[in-house]
Amino acid sequence: MPVISMFYGIIVHMYFADNRRHRKPHIHVSYQDKEAVIALPDGDLLAGSLPSNKMKLLQAWIEIHRDELIADWELAVSGQQPYKIEPLR
Repeated sequence: MPVISMFYGIIVHMYFADNRRHRKPHIHVSYQDKEAVIALPDGDLLAGSLPSNKMKLLQAWIEIHRDELIADWELAVSGQQPYKIEPLR
């Protein structure tokens, strides 16, 4: 489960070949004891939960890095290592 970015305590993961359960591009996100699955490219919550202020930060990051996230998704589902993506600053 490669970590592709970390910022403000938010850790963003992208699993290899992880397109069966949620059936759409997504990322896995953890913050303290919370975990969530977020759809790409729209940033919708598919499962779990995050504090609302962290969700807003995450959605802003997704908006900025949408193309990179989709490119990483294509790499990950084909079994390749996704690239790291710049954190939100």
